[in-house]
Amino acid sequence: MEERRPLSFWLLALLFALFVLFLYGPTLTILVLSFQGPEGGLTFPLQGLSLHWYRILWDGVGVVDIWAAFRRSVKLGLTVMVLTTLISLSAGYAFRRRFPGQSLLFHLTVTSLIVPSIVVSLGIALEFRLIDDAVKAWAEANEVTWLAEGYTTAMGLFTSGLGAHLTWTLPFGLLIMFAVFNRFPNQLEEAARDLGASPWQVFRHVVLPLIGPSLVGVALFGFTLSWDEIARSSQAIGDLNTLPLELQGLTTTVTTPEIYALGTLTTGVSVAVIALSFAAIALWRRLRLKRG
Repeated sequence: MEERRPLSFWLLALLFALFVLFLYGPTLTILVLSFQGPEGGLTFPLQGLSLHWYRILWDGVGVVDIWAAFRRSVKLGLTVMVLTTLISLSAGYAFRRRFPGQSLLFHLTVTSLIVPSIVVSLGIALEFRLIDDAVKAWAEANEVTWLAEGYTTAMGLFTSGLGAHLTWTLPFGLLIMFAVFNRFPNQLEEAARDLGASPWQVFRHVVLPLIGPSLVGVALFGFTLSWDEIARSSQAIGDLNTLPLELQGLTTTVTTPEIYALGTLTTGVSVAVIALSFAAIALWRRLRLKRG
């Protein structure tokens, strides 16, 4: 006969179920309420069931160009994803050998996770304001009229905004790559070099296939962390807002389920990226098995 599970098992199972409900309950609530009918409000009960608010969202929410903000967030997220992956891979590879200042550089990188996000954002904004003042002062001193009169600011989506997002994503990417290379079987590289492989061939045919799934994970972190970022973007993004900032602004003005439809859409993008990442990892492993 099967052994009966103890009471402690059911108590822990109940605790876990409550935790999952607490974690995903708000998201599921927003998802359900986004399908309210035309007469529906921001709370239960549902007033009909339709795609009305998604159609409203498609046409745009008020004076805010949601789709322009959506495109900006996607472009910035993809840029952050690529840079985070490349820099994390390069740094992880470099940190396999000791060099002067290694410990200091590591701790400075990780410190970005400790400093409050809004402080980082303010610091970056101040830095770019100093750059703006220096450029204007130089232009006036050297009588470069077109620059003195036409220059506005160096702050923007792919300058200060990109830097702010990288201060958030890079530490996660670096920590992942450090963990990966700490467990990497170095003897495989040595065997490849003994067989006459060049450094590039060792990297391409030995190292990259083994760390490929981890790189997909780093890319996933880079995009999703950038996609949802608000605090570090708030002061350092420039004149054009990302989608999370627009969404935050709409919460004070929109009083219809449009906001829920938008929230569902942004969550759906994150879920799609995660699904694509898992698919990429599965495809990577399948290709490795075929080659093996």
